Amino acid sequence: MFWVLLLLLAWVFAGTACARLCLSALRTAAAEAHGAPADRERDLTLYEAAFLSGGPARVADVTLVSMARQRRLLLAHTGWATVVDPEGHDEIEDSVIGAIGPGGQSRIAPVRARAAGAEAVRRLADGLVRAGLAVPEGSGSGVGAAVRRVRAAAVAVVASGVTALLLPVQTGTPRLLVALWFALPLTLSLSCLAIARFEVHPYSRWASPAGQRLLSTLAGTPAGDERSFLTSVAVRGVRAVGEPELRAAFAHRDQPWRE
Repeated sequence: MFWVLLLLLAWVFAGTACARLCLSALRTAAAEAHGAPADRERDLTLYEAAFLSGGPARVADVTLVSMARQRRLLLAHTGWATVVDPEGHDEIEDSVIGAIGPGGQSRIAPVRARAAGAEAVRRLADGLVRAGLAVPEGSGSGVGAAVRRVRAAAVAVVASGVTALLLPVQTGTPRLLVALWFALPLTLSLSCLAIARFEVHPYSRWASPAGQRLLSTLAGTPAGDERSFLTSVAVRGVRAVGEPELRAAFAHRDQPWRE
């Protein structure tokens, strides 16, 4: 009856993951109910919108694009960043300039990585978490993380069931009955995923539900002026950049470089 042990494991995977999803949803609802209305209703800054949409890397991207559009930073189509104006307008711009280095020139990929991990970006993230607009990074307590656990549990249940069905036939235990037993934890997992899809979707790695609602007011912002253009980049990423030269510069950011 080795398949019974596999069934117990399947129930443990499914039950634990679904319980965590329910607890995450409850914590999110409680945080929403007790959150400060002023924090939920305030306007987002450009950097805040970038972080909630794409995390620290998006903050670095929108800063690079902003400085390039102001001609204070040159982003070449070959994937190099060159400092034109060494004076940043805020601490995040200072972080980008510092990430480029004292030589005033560097590949975009390492600049982006160093700027995303800068202390200024961490303070931005901490402020959004305190305001209830962002999910703490690495906490694993967000709804999105819980949904991923349930998906993994569903895969584990299927794998356990297939393994049980591949075991040698045992007298008095029809394979159909074994399959039906494993269908129960699988149904539980899929049902939780379906409920999460309709009740708490979309789920984000970075933004809490309150943050997502604020972002939704920016998603349809027309690119009519510089501020609107940068907001579009913050929300959608560098794919919102229309200039061919600038797009080419970011197309090189993840390729290997030689110093």
